[in-house]
Amino acid sequence: MTPSDPPVGSAFLLTQLGTHAAQAFARRIGELDLTPPQTGLLRAIAGAPGSSQQALAELLGTPATRLVALVDGLEQRGLVERRRNPNDRRLHAVHLTDAGTALMADIGRVARAHDDAVLAALDPDERTRLRELLGKVAADQGLTPGVHPGYKTLR
Repeated sequence: MTPSDPPVGSAFLLTQLGTHAAQAFARRIGELDLTPPQTGLLRAIAGAPGSSQQALAELLGTPATRLVALVDGLEQRGLVERRRNPNDRRLHAVHLTDAGTALMADIGRVARAHDDAVLAALDPDERTRLRELLGKVAADQGLTPGVHPGYKTLR
């Protein structure tokens, strides 16, 4: 940029950094043989064990058919299991397996390393303030805490 270039807007910077961070996270989480959507689903299951597939689809804002395919893939890898809901036999409750629980620790380590790498230019107080400000903006935009809005467009 030159001094004569117009200033870049905050929304552009958020998009630029968000895209960069998402791409870097996909590379990092790929080392665990996971995709970001699989990672988000595992986090959702860990946060609400025993949820139905329908409830998880609603939480993530994704079509139930897409969620079933994601659960199928994680189940085939032995990371999650479906159990009949004892209160409604028509529903399946989704749980992490022991392998899935162990993988969550690895995901946490990758996520923390990713956060540290992306925010390396900031000191701890600046990181806290940035997180607070971004949380305020996300809430104002009606975003579900901890859920990537990209689930709505997954195919």
